[in-house]
Amino acid sequence: MGSTYSFLDVTCTIGGPGFSISLGEGSGNAEEGITIQMVGDKNTMLTGADHTVMHSLHATNAGTVSVKLFQVSPKNALLQAAYNATRMSSSLWGKNTISIEQKNSKDTIVCNTCAFQKQPDISYANNGAILTWSFHCGQIIGMLGTY
Repeated sequence: MGSTYSFLDVTCTIGGPGFSISLGEGSGNAEEGITIQMVGDKNTMLTGADHTVMHSLHATNAGTVSVKLFQVSPKNALLQAAYNATRMSSSLWGKNTISIEQKNSKDTIVCNTCAFQKQPDISYANNGAILTWSFHCGQIIGMLGTY
């Protein structure tokens, strides 16, 4: 019995004050797709002079979500509009939620209190570019399923 992964089974939605944008399959995603990365280790281990060990569990669940889109993706314009709208007021900033799901394995990742990290770097060159939209997320909670 084999298992198959496909980005075709990935859904991703970012929602915030006045907007909801689908960023999964069919959005003009670059080959690198979507990356979820925690900001730091969950544990620190200290070893004493007498070889005792102390673990410290860190409370943070903060991290970064990056979505890589082709320069020609129409989702860039929607994200730019959302970025521009939310940066107009601190009452709108950091109120986004990102939900990612891989339907085949039933992976589910929910990211709360998300803010745009910055506007993506843009270049106009011989070949079209990949725009990376990165979001700082105050809380990332995930459940990985099985294939």
